[in-house]
Amino acid sequence: MVFSRMIFTSAAIFGFAFIGFCSSGAISAHAASVLKSADTDHDGTLDLAEVKAAASTEFDKLNKDSDDTLDLKEAKGRLSKKEFKAGDPDDDGTLTKDEYLAIVERLFGKADKDNDGTLDQKELGSKAGHALSRLIE
Repeated sequence: MVFSRMIFTSAAIFGFAFIGFCSSGAISAHAASVLKSADTDHDGTLDLAEVKAAASTEFDKLNKDSDDTLDLKEAKGRLSKKEFKAGDPDDDGTLTKDEYLAIVERLFGKADKDNDGTLDQKELGSKAGHALSRLIE
């Protein structure tokens, strides 16, 4: 009985460790992809100008009805309802490009843990970096 509990516990620990490893690898691969696509000066990091340029392009792609705003449906998968509402200061149910870029800038600041004005692959792999990457790719 004790032996079987030990085996079960070991298997559970290994399973959680494996899941964590796979998740970390997937996030790292995604961060590398975002970095590669948005790093226009090829310095291995993203500065705010590069991030905002990529976000501006993404906003234009998402704006299917060409009305210069995004509604929640157009932003689906990029922002949660809560994030959308927080980024909509005039509470009109839409995000202008400036409002969208303000969200991007806020997330950039959160992801820039070392406050050097750039994001590296590790910072892009953080929770804030991942949220930011949804808005630029």
